[in-house]
Amino acid sequence: MRIVCISDTHSRHVDMPQIPGGDTLIHAGDCTGNGSLPALYDFTGWFGSLPHKSKLLIAGNHDFCFERYPEWSREMCKKNGIVYLQDEQVTIHKLVFYGSPWTPVYRQMAFNASEPEMFELRAKIPNSTNVLITHGPAFRIFDFVPNDAEHVGCFPLAQRIDELANLKVHICGHIHESYGYAIRESDGLRFANASTCDSRYHPVNPPIIIDI
Repeated sequence: MRIVCISDTHSRHVDMPQIPGGDTLIHAGDCTGNGSLPALYDFTGWFGSLPHKSKLLIAGNHDFCFERYPEWSREMCKKNGIVYLQDEQVTIHKLVFYGSPWTPVYRQMAFNASEPEMFELRAKIPNSTNVLITHGPAFRIFDFVPNDAEHVGCFPLAQRIDELANLKVHICGHIHESYGYAIRESDGLRFANASTCDSRYHPVNPPIIIDI
């Protein structure tokens, strides 16, 4: 299966680099800039029009629409052939995909959770998960913010990832400055921070392709 990964398009999707073909297209959150329903309507129309057989979406900390208007937001996704995952899983060609939007508390953003809450949320990730999609990165994995000289990823997520024996890929976004892809030498686990926008919210980073 060819997985194409994007994230953090922030309503700039029409200006981003061309999206290559593939089997499954994943957006790891922050599809909108202001979290409004009109912004989501525009995004889901565009995302749903892409030719990939399966399209998966999770929310990000800017996507307030999924918190405030969950039924309308889900309906927009459904009408456009998009599978929205909020602490949920879906199986595609025998691969188990699990998506979760939560990030550590930062200002008054959507889907923020304290560290104790994060431990509870991460414990819900099924042991059968093959492809994990979270908006934020795990601690010390594509989570570095140069201006603050700080790693800001989720520690409970990092711990849970190491417990998941069937996990093959972790896809995230959120930290624009840490866009990238790597394979961990110790176990072959693949990590992708697929943030499309850079630190100045310019949609310049190309999609990340993962063959699995």
